[in-house]
Amino acid sequence: MQNITIPQLISKYEKIPGGLMPLLHAIQDELGYIPNDVVPNIALGLNLSRAEVHGVITYYHFFRTTPPGKHVIQVCRAEACQACGAEELLSVLESSLNCKRNQTRYDEKITLEAVYCLGLCATSPAVQIDNKLYANVTTEKLKDLFGELEINP
Repeated sequence: MQNITIPQLISKYEKIPGGLMPLLHAIQDELGYIPNDVVPNIALGLNLSRAEVHGVITYYHFFRTTPPGKHVIQVCRAEACQACGAEELLSVLESSLNCKRNQTRYDEKITLEAVYCLGLCATSPAVQIDNKLYANVTTEKLKDLFGELEINP
């Protein structure tokens, strides 16, 4: 999508039953996040309460209400990944990137997110960096990925 406004997106999804989720995805695809100030317009356009819209945005880990960093690093914390070292990966990332989980670093270059299920359970632990999935991730593999992606810790 290019140069599509929020009102245009709302009008595209307002008559579709269950249009809230696709609308939220479309807004996030366009802006990178869902600004809090669009919630009233979404609610009005889809004939929902602000609480309903806010509840959906905050329930699903995928949706963001603040702009993400230049690079988004997601570490799966579902059961299989936890059993294979995801918590250690998160700790290493927090310390080496100087960024707490579920936050964006001070220079806005990195957003680190703990997420639940990236769908690579058989090859865990899984990490997603800028929408690209990586399986069987180790701390050494992370360092290699940073070099390839030119992510400076």
